[in-house]
Amino acid sequence: KVLAENDQLRKEADDLGPRVELDYWKKKLSKFSYLVEQLKSPDVKAVLGVLTAAKSKLLKKWRALDIRITDAANEAKDNVKYLYCLEKYYDPLYNSDPVSMLDAIPGLINAIRMIQSMSQYYNTSEKISSLFVKVGAQQ
Repeated sequence: KVLAENDQLRKEADDLGPRVELDYWKKKLSKFSYLVEQLKSPDVKAVLGVLTAAKSKLLKKWRALDIRITDAANEAKDNVKYLYCLEKYYDPLYNSDPVSMLDAIPGLINAIRMIQSMSQYYNTSEKISSLFVKVGAQQ
């Protein structure tokens, strides 16, 4: 169910600010980190041992799900790491008057550019565009 939700398109209001993006990925990281932790538990390892000994056909499906969960957790972790870097740049958008906000814009643009060039997961035009929309929507 969590993987199915992960694959769905996000629908958000147009007037949400950049903090929403960080909150979204932090929640996702929490969900998937919990699942990864469960996958490493002794109970799950015991069940996998039984399935392996029985040469079950379910192992292939299990491994595919394990890979998808691990990849989603890695994506969330990576995105949270990079979005945290933006926090100091977008905080003035929430806490300053319009004139003071101008000083934060060049740093914010450079930080987003850095994310696009360095992030393994967040470097898609869809994600970067969505982030710019959120930055532009913050008043």
